Amino acid sequence: MSRFSVKPLVYAGASVALAVLFSYVFAIQTIFVRITFGFLPIAIYGAMYGPMKAGLVAAAADFIGTALLGTSIFFPGFLVSGLLTGYIYGWFFYRRHVTWLRACIPFFLVMVFIHLGLNTLWLTIFYHKAASAIFLSRLIKNLLCYPMEVGLFLMVYRPLLRFLPEQFPQAAAQKAATSTAA
Repeated sequence: MSRFSVKPLVYAGASVALAVLFSYVFAIQTIFVRITFGFLPIAIYGAMYGPMKAGLVAAAADFIGTALLGTSIFFPGFLVSGLLTGYIYGWFFYRRHVTWLRACIPFFLVMVFIHLGLNTLWLTIFYHKAASAIFLSRLIKNLLCYPMEVGLFLMVYRPLLRFLPEQFPQAAAQKAATSTAA
């Protein structure tokens, strides 16, 4: 019997579509600051299928979103940022019990290293602007959006975990552990 399953591919397509919609269609955007909800399907997919698949889904969402709906030309640095973002979410959420603290850590890492670090570098290279001119507005935006992102992820993740436990490996492992302990 083949180990290939269509289900991860279907969820990947849905996650890419949602990430593109949340990042490009339903986004609040200026030249240097963009407030989106595209992180949500990527983080959920990372919890379902792991870091590598989530990284690829995030990179695909960035590429497709830029190609179809982007406001500027493609820049490969943002593809790398998307890949790393999905990988971080998958690393922290896949096959793990997600608590409030466990949700805060990857969002903090993404905020500091990806949004404030790499993405500011990519914008500086792409637009030839001084990083100090870009960084302050991006810092304020990320500090304001950080608690919203963590809270929104937990508000969506917990009901999904309850209603679709077979899609999340950690839920199946917890259910097996509680049934053997009883």
